[in-house]
Amino acid sequence: MRIRKLPFALTVLIVIVLLIYYALQSVNQGSSPSTPPAPTSGSGQTIGQRTKTSDCVASNGLPDSACTPGAIFPDATKEQICTPGYSSQVRDVPDSVKDQAYAEYAITSHEPGQYEVDHLISLELGGSNDIANLFPEAADPRPGFHEKDKVENYLHDQVCNGSMSLQDAQVLIATNWLAVYQTLP
Repeated sequence: MRIRKLPFALTVLIVIVLLIYYALQSVNQGSSPSTPPAPTSGSGQTIGQRTKTSDCVASNGLPDSACTPGAIFPDATKEQICTPGYSSQVRDVPDSVKDQAYAEYAITSHEPGQYEVDHLISLELGGSNDIANLFPEAADPRPGFHEKDKVENYLHDQVCNGSMSLQDAQVLIATNWLAVYQTLP
């Protein structure tokens, strides 16, 4: 098996994102959210603090990080996520939770295919079904949810071929999936 080297720019981006992530984690130690987290649809560990449950605004294809900081299944392992069929076994987002995600982002109506309630950290990267990991992602303008799928697949491949740790991939996609998209060939 041939392992591709990460482009230099992506490696630098990973280092910067990890430094920022760990710096923010140390700043947030001991602080509590200004509002309690909303009920969840599935057990999960949030990546950041969920401090808003309404008036959420997506910007340039990225969710509102106060509403959707990302959440993972804390016990998910590389071996599990790299096993074909893993995502379909853990996918469990009831319509009521999808409706909640739309409501938090003030989307009262939409056409079929205009949005999908997406996992910020995809299931194939150990993301959970928790509301802190869900947001209504638009198809247009591009890049939209179709392009994010390419990032999810790319990061999944990087984890499964050993080029990247699962935690690093989770942080990258939760922080700014668009930056990863812009480095894809």
